[in-house]
Parts: sequence; C-alpha cells; structure tokens
Amino acid sequence: MKELGTAAKSLFANVRHIATWDHARTLVLLAVVVHYVGRWSRPVRAEGLAPVLRRVRLAILRRVFAWMMLIPSNRRRVEREMASAVDDIAKSLMPNTPVPVVRALPAQGRDDVWVMAQVDALQRLGGHGEVDGREVYLDGRVSGTVYHGGPHLNRLLAETLERFLLTNPLHPEVFPGLRKMEAEVVSMVLRMYHAPEHAAGTTTSGGTESIMMACLAMREWGRAERGITHPEIVVPASAHVAFDKAGHYFGMVVRRVPVDPTTRKVNIGLMHRAINRHTVLLVGSAPNFPDGMIDDIVSIGALARRYKIGCHVDCCLGSFLVPFLSEAGFVSEPFDFRVDGVTSISCDTHKYGFAPKGSSIVMYRKESLRRYQYFVSSDWVGGVYASPTLAGSRPGALIAGAWAAMMNIGHDGYVQSCREIVGAAQTIERRVRNEIPELQVLGKPLVSVVAFASAGSVNIYDVGDQMSRRGWHLNAIGGDMPAFHIACTRLTVPVVDAFMRDLKESVAHSHTRPKKSGTMATVYGLHSTTPVAPMLLNEMAARYIDTMYEVSAP
Repeated sequence: MKELGTAAKSLFANVRHIATWDHARTLVLLAVVVHYVGRWSRPVRAEGLAPVLRRVRLAILRRVFAWMMLIPSNRRRVEREMASAVDDIAKSLMPNTPVPVVRALPAQGRDDVWVMAQVDALQRLGGHGEVDGREVYLDGRVSGTVYHGGPHLNRLLAETLERFLLTNPLHPEVFPGLRKMEAEVVSMVLRMYHAPEHAAGTTTSGGTESIMMACLAMREWGRAERGITHPEIVVPASAHVAFDKAGHYFGMVVRRVPVDPTTRKVNIGLMHRAINRHTVLLVGSAPNFPDGMIDDIVSIGALARRYKIGCHVDCCLGSFLVPFLSEAGFVSEPFDFRVDGVTSISCDTHKYGFAPKGSSIVMYRKESLRRYQYFVSSDWVGGVYASPTLAGSRPGALIAGAWAAMMNIGHDGYVQSCREIVGAAQTIERRVRNEIPELQVLGKPLVSVVAFASAGSVNIYDVGDQMSRRGWHLNAIGGDMPAFHIACTRLTVPVVDAFMRDLKESVAHSHTRPKKSGTMATVYGLHSTTPVAPMLLNEMAARYIDTMYEVSAP
C-alpha cells in the first residue's frame, strides 16, 4: 500500500510537472502571439490591411534579395550596375575642368589675386552642357533651390553678411545687436503666423532642424507631462522626410498615413485610427513638398485637441507665401495659429523670405513648449552651457542677413512676391490642364508647387529626362503616383512660356524616342517597378554622398 502511495505521488508529480511545462509553453506562445498582434494591429488599424501586407511582402522580398546577394555572381552583377550609375553621378558632380585640384594646404599662402581667380572659375564651374553654373541657377530653369530676391537685395545681404561675419549668437553679451536682430526676426515671423501673446520661437539652420526641434520638444513634453517613453508621431505620407530623420535621431516611431489619391491631402480618418497612447504629435503640411497640397489643418488640429497632444504644421516651403495668399488675391486655407490645436509651426526664412541659406524658424504656441527643445547643463567643468537648438556656435551673419532681407522687402514686398510666384504656378497648372492632355496635374495646388503625372500615354520619368536635356532641373517624386514637380520662384516668373514650350516638346518626344532611359527614368522608374529597389536606391544615395566628398583626380 505504501509503495502504491509512493507511485501515485510520483505520477502526480510528473503530471504536475508536465502540466506546468505545457502551461508555461502555452503562456510563452501566447505572449509571442500577443506581441506580434499588437505590433501589427496599429499599422493595420491606421493604414488598412492591404498596405501592411505590401510592406510584409516587401520585407520578405528584401530578405530574399539579401540572401541572393550572398551568391558571388549576383553580387558582382549588381555591383557593376551600381558602379556604372555612380560613375554617371560622379561625371555630373565632377566635370572636367582646368581649375587646379587641391588635396593639401599650399606650402605658402596664395595671394588675393590668385584666390579670387580660382573663386571666379569655381563659381562658373558647371556640369550641364554648354550652360555655366551661374546661368543654370539664374535663368529660372531650376525648381526651387535658388530663392532669389533680386540683385539689389543680394548686394544688401552681401554687405550685411560682411559686417556680421565674425559674430556668434552663442555669446549675446559680446554681440548685443545680433541678439536684438534674432529676437526681432522670430517676432516678425510669429506675427505673420498670427501667434498668440505668449507664443515663442527660435531660429534654426534650416527646415530640417526646425522640424527636428519641434519633434524633440514633443518627445520631451510627452516624457515629462504624460510619462510616454516610446513616443510616436503620426504624419501624412506626403510630409517631409525630415520627420523620419527626427524619428531616427531621437528614437521616435513615425507612422505615415496615406493621402487621398484625388485630393492628395492626408486621410483624416486613417490619421485618427493611427493615434494611440504613445502618440505625442500629429503633423500637417502647408504645403507639402511632393505635390504642393495643403492638408486639412483644421481637422488635424481638432484631433490633436481631442487627444490633448501636439499638432505641428510644416510651413517650411510655404514660408513667406501662405501667410500672404489672401492679400495677394488667391484662395487660401487655414494653416496657422488661428487654427485651434496647432501647437507648433516651422517656416523657412531662407526660401520665399529670401534670407541667406541656413535660416529658418520654429514657433510654439506657448513658451513652455519651447523650453522642451533646449539643452542646458550646469555641472560641466567648463561652466554653464545652454543652447536653444542642435548647434552650439552659430553663424550670426545669417541671422543678420535674414533680418536685413525682411526689413528691406517688408509686408507689401512679400505680398507682391506672392502674387508673382503663385501667379506663375497657377498659369502653369492651368495651361498643362488645358494644353497637354498626356499629363495630369496632381490635386489642386494653391501655392508654388505644381506636380505632373502621366495621364496614361507617356512615361512621366521619360518626360522628366527630356526636360533635363533641355536644361531644366526638376524634382522627381515617387510614392503612390510617379510624377515630377516644379517649385516656382521669382526666377520662374519670366520663363513660364519657355517651360510650357519645352514641356510640350518633351511629351511629344517621349512618344517617339527609342526606349533608352535617362537618369530620372532609371532611378525613379526602378523605385516604382521593383520591390527590392529601395535597397539599391539607399545604397546609391549613400554613394552619392560619398562622391560629393571626393577630390577629383588631377
């Protein structure tokens, strides 16, 4: 009987052990399932099942591609193609030139005459056919890029920059005039965007830094006010890539929401579904870079208000155009601090404000929000260190240049500039709709950017390559709709007829020319036709940057 009891106890112990093991295994399996369901449920909820499945398919194909690259013959073939593409890039960036190649400091310093002769030669250096660099960017054939306020303003800016060449706003006690200028530049832009009484802002080095500062501020706000340790940002698919850069730098998840295929504005319903307990910031553009649409800022602001989170409006491109649309006689949409829920705005003074490159503003509805972008250290052995943005030392000359430009042009000057630039964009839009049936204009642009896609009979990137051969520097865009755009500037205004003539010829030529792809068709066509192309494009982009820092062979 005793032996039977012992056996029973042993059996029970074994059963309990098995049950416990099975239970633990089940719990582990359940935890894994819950983890992955949670991981994928938010994207599915925000974007729908089909886009998420496409991403899964892309991830699988990329993994397969990576395995295929382990085969030496495949790797060599891809490397040859990559090298050929990079060689084309190098030829465009490093044209043959009689200008001496410099790899090390000269043993003895060169005199002023020699230096300025080289400066003149380098300024004229260009890699676009027979047109030298100076003419390329001043003849109006470049999309965006050169925001030219006119020869008179250039001379004024050059003199201002010279006087403030050695200044640094890190030391306001040494340069009190510069401190005054910086504060006034921020104040003027805040007033342009109808900021409330206790709003605040800072200057930055450009639109990317302005966007990154707004994201950083909301990350810190979420941590301090909500205890959010895994912050997320919800942005339109059309929002600037600087938001992804902010996510990469600051450890924030960026959830991109599709745009409506017709209006090209962010889908508000999907943006709503993307919000969760980790969300600290919603984003809208006024306008966006790819196709120039202004998102529904009122609805985005309402969502931000409902969930008590931030709403950032990216006006880097709209800058000194969108605040003046109505006064210039154009249709506008709500975009600034008059919209309830908008907590921050970015605006580039170095675009349509015509300030020197390297100048932008980030603004906040409340001073308390601006504090979250600061870096302050009081326990450094070098003393107290405090900086408002990413940089420590900053070029005071650029701040002085922004101040000079804004004071010289003034409110009426910016209204007139808006009238001319947006008028040129709307003329291009209207004429393309009426005169070139092979193309379609994306959405209904209200500002300076007009984007074109194929209406079905032409390859839009072939058309873009034809425009490049005619001396135009346009921006190709990918995503859900292959297209290219022109961002009009003051330099575009007198060449609208030339643009339309060349665009018509390019469309006609794309019907008849042999199927041989140019740069735009090769790069962006690859992006839109093969799922592994982003891997190749990322590598090509990295090599492009490498090439920019190469010194050409003597």
